Amino acid sequence: MEPQANPPMTSKVAALVVAAGQGLRAGQPLPKQFANWRGKPVVRHSVEALLAAGVAPVLVVIPQGAEEIAATCLTGLDGVGFVTGGETRQDSVRAGLEALVSDAPELVLIHDAARPILPLAVIERLVAALALEAGAIPVLPVVDSLCHAEGAVMGAPAKREALRRVQTPQAFRYADILAAHRAWTGATLAGDDAQVAQAHGLTVALVDGDEALHKLTYASDFAPALPLVRMGTGYDVHRLEDGEELWLCGVKIEHHQGLSGHSDADVAIHALVDAILGACARGDIGQHFPPSDPQWRGASSDRFLAHAVKLAAEAGYGIGHVDVTIICEAPKIGPHREAMRARLAEVMGVDLGLVSVKATTTEKLGFTGRGEGIAAQAAATLVRL
Repeated sequence: MEPQANPPMTSKVAALVVAAGQGLRAGQPLPKQFANWRGKPVVRHSVEALLAAGVAPVLVVIPQGAEEIAATCLTGLDGVGFVTGGETRQDSVRAGLEALVSDAPELVLIHDAARPILPLAVIERLVAALALEAGAIPVLPVVDSLCHAEGAVMGAPAKREALRRVQTPQAFRYADILAAHRAWTGATLAGDDAQVAQAHGLTVALVDGDEALHKLTYASDFAPALPLVRMGTGYDVHRLEDGEELWLCGVKIEHHQGLSGHSDADVAIHALVDAILGACARGDIGQHFPPSDPQWRGASSDRFLAHAVKLAAEAGYGIGHVDVTIICEAPKIGPHREAMRARLAEVMGVDLGLVSVKATTTEKLGFTGRGEGIAAQAAATLVRL
């Protein structure tokens, strides 16, 4: 979330960002809350969001001995303090709540540092709910079917309509949640602060959460985020010569000359292959199919196109749209356009509506205007799978 101007708060709202765990499942060289994610330390994302929402102070609960790394992660931020946590999450939250006693807020948000994206709208919904109840938590519906597990076999079904996925931050009237933590005598650890509050007799309201509040847990969560869309361009030229076949967009066209060059010299497909390879940052056609390699002499360029689509899929992308422009004086492309579109769509395994083929001339200027060769340019848009 982009930082926003501090909105006015009708109540004094503080926050605890719980960052005292070890985060071992995330596979990072240091606790995940201090690891970099999307350009900055994980913990910094939500702390910045809270400060931008007008929440102050923000106390970050950290592991023993982590003062230096925590300060480095949050350098330059005003209104941030640190509290050393305990052995369990409850111990850590209790330590943070006690640290606020001397200048007690009216309301407190308790947030897991491992949920870096914190939308302002969620904060606003939580604070508003505290006008009616002592606590409020953001939740999401369960969309998958559920069942109870009996060992390795399916047990009784569970009613997903009655279940919710619980997120943080969890919001409370400060005095109430402090009393609840002080009074907690549960034999087992509570799953979250809402359970502590409920055990103390407090009513906890449910507000809409946000899928963006995803919790970073595994190493895959730290993989570089793929952009939704990538785009590449390609350009190619081949000479027209007597005695050669003319292939364009995978379609053989009867003409008194054909194209000479790499493989079957399908200049349109070659440009398209380069566009797709460029979009997924996999080099160019010459790297994958060197013209010096005799095995590609006379080869169908369809193979190159299918390979480029496969590489795009391996990179996590599918074809969003392709646009090919053939530049020549002759032959006329119009009569063959639909066959060309159909063949390209077939090779790439996409709908015909995602393929555009156009043609133009250079008004008899240059090598294409003199009929010495044919050029082609292409653009390819890839979409994340």
